[in-house]
Amino acid sequence: MKFGIFYEHQLPRDWNEFSEHKLLNDSLKEIELADRLGFDYAWEVEHHFLEEYSHSSAPEVFLAAASQRTKNIRLGHGIIQLTTNHPARVAEKVSTLDLISGGRVELGLGEGASVTELHPFNLKYRDKRDVWEDAVRCVLPMFYNHGWEYDGEYFKFPLRAVLPKPYQKPHPPLWVACSQLDTIKYSAHRGMGALCFKFVDLAAARAWVNAYYNTYLNHLEKLTDYQTNPNIAVVGGFMCAETDEEAWEKADGWTFFQFALQLYGKEGPFEPGTVNFWERYQEWRQTPEGSRRSGSELIGSPDTIRARLKELEEANVDQVILLNQAGKNTHEDICASLELFAREVMPEFHERHKEQEAWKAAVLNREIELEDIDTEPFNLTRGRKPTLPSTKEARNMVSGAVGRPDAVSEG
Repeated sequence: MKFGIFYEHQLPRDWNEFSEHKLLNDSLKEIELADRLGFDYAWEVEHHFLEEYSHSSAPEVFLAAASQRTKNIRLGHGIIQLTTNHPARVAEKVSTLDLISGGRVELGLGEGASVTELHPFNLKYRDKRDVWEDAVRCVLPMFYNHGWEYDGEYFKFPLRAVLPKPYQKPHPPLWVACSQLDTIKYSAHRGMGALCFKFVDLAAARAWVNAYYNTYLNHLEKLTDYQTNPNIAVVGGFMCAETDEEAWEKADGWTFFQFALQLYGKEGPFEPGTVNFWERYQEWRQTPEGSRRSGSELIGSPDTIRARLKELEEANVDQVILLNQAGKNTHEDICASLELFAREVMPEFHERHKEQEAWKAAVLNREIELEDIDTEPFNLTRGRKPTLPSTKEARNMVSGAVGRPDAVSEG
């Protein structure tokens, strides 16, 4: 397997005027360390207006800084929001990052998490999948066509040369955020890599991996012309220490990650500054649900983490993404954890990655037939789905603002 690290840029209260500066600079130091240690990927999210949960609204700026402090590690948008960014600006920013990094960009594409994020951009939550699909059709040809025009349901773009072009041809590898587990099948249907949360156990992992590849092989339907990327990456809460007890103590509060996003989804939007999410989280942790461990965490000693990774390896997962910057985990503990993991655990899995590549090639060549396992028993809900049907409302996007109604001037 390959390994990545993952950043939401969480900043639970209380903070001061220098906290964000320290957070971003500590993260850059961690990515620089991860690059020296041989980690394969650094993933950065894009979220808007989600205080405490994610102070990461400009991932292309952060990843550009990381690109100049690293040499080998791949730089992942995990994800860039296609619903809140105009397609032309996505192509321009991603191509520029790919050029200055020497072709190290991974392009994760997502819809946005909640009405808190989407409504300020004049987007209906129920429309986000339709807007996303239209944006994919609009943006991807911009990477490899010198001139491109598009007349879609939500986006209309006149003939222009979208510049610059990316270093990787025809475009960086494509991924889809899978906050809902059944989106794993959708990502395969569209021929893109799946960025999902860690499965509970080996049975669940095998079911979803099989479903992904069977969907990719038998029900592939690309939205436009692009290079497919059959890949499965899973994100898991992470802290590696000498003992399980020490690791859990250092990772205390890592579930703030899931709690805060669910709170925004269920109760948001909130008036800015009126809710202390960290305090609400402490209350939730006293409940049976909040005190329960899922068993899917990669938190513990090298031996404990090794055993859980072997299950994912056996299920043929391509990449494990370590969620280290969560809750109030400290910079010092994050660095020590990465160093211990890289020394004691990572090398053996790296050595066996060729076996995974050979297995995947045999599956894609239909030399290995995967069992069709029912995924419904393993379909745990981790996010929200729109409860109302899409409006299918076409918008004139020539003016450039995503979601903006027809902006053709009068007179």
